[in-house]
Amino acid sequence: MTDRLAFPSHIRVLERGWLSSNNVLIQGDDQCALIDSGYFLHAEQTVALLASVLPHAPLDVLVNTHLHSDHCGGNAALQVAYAQLQTHIPPGHWAQVCDWDAQALGYVASGQNCPRFAAQACLPVGGTLQLGGVEWQVHAAPGHDPHAVVLFAPDSATLVSGDALWERGFGVVFPELAGVSGFDAVADTLDLIERLRPTWVIPGHGRPFSDWALALDAARARLDAFARDPAKHRRHAAKVLVKFRLLQVPQMTRDALVSWCAATPFMGELLAGYAAPSVPTDLAAGVDRVLHDLEQSGSVRVEAGVVYNT
Repeated sequence: MTDRLAFPSHIRVLERGWLSSNNVLIQGDDQCALIDSGYFLHAEQTVALLASVLPHAPLDVLVNTHLHSDHCGGNAALQVAYAQLQTHIPPGHWAQVCDWDAQALGYVASGQNCPRFAAQACLPVGGTLQLGGVEWQVHAAPGHDPHAVVLFAPDSATLVSGDALWERGFGVVFPELAGVSGFDAVADTLDLIERLRPTWVIPGHGRPFSDWALALDAARARLDAFARDPAKHRRHAAKVLVKFRLLQVPQMTRDALVSWCAATPFMGELLAGYAAPSVPTDLAAGVDRVLHDLEQSGSVRVEAGVVYNT
């Protein structure tokens, strides 16, 4: 398993910065499909990138591995740019998209934004889907998000893993933040990926990689640490959400960050017990603890009451 293995020629990965998910373009003779559309702040860039690689071809199908805003925030812009576009989403959020319930979709709780978009079909979980003339299996991949899917093309053994597996981990287990068990689902999804034995893994964030066994070892070690100490996962989640905010707003006062956290339900809950779950923490003090930890890791810089993303 080395990165010298031939990458499928009909697949093009537009690797994005961490705020936006990768865009996976699958090109066939009669159809072009895209998996995930990135965050809304980069929607104009997403449209421009696709126009540059598809100058004379339409985009026919858009698929979302899950509906976190960094994976579907560009949907609305793509639907305007490509009038014939058919958007396929995981079935678990069909009703919420049709009614556009931003609360139920998790955008309010996590402090993220996603312009309203339409969906034309549910992904056939447990079945197959033709993308770019190639058959892709659609597998349920709960854990990071209870309704997430991964897509696997048996002919090339290529896996599009979304946030279920990265080269060095996986996404925050959001059900756990809402008091719902999620760690066992993560373990089941990692076991699924091991059974698939992909030649290539295209993650939601980061470069494609071929050493899935090493990635699974790292993911399982992280999962074991979180399962043994759920408070560690909550501290990790708090840092991730603050960092995500700073990727959107690279410079903001500490007081403005405190205000944002106060208005973001997940943050209020996570910061209340940031130091220790049994010790109540003032929200502002919790923000300061998060910033201290992020500063120690080199992820932010704090000067004169201003927080800078680094």
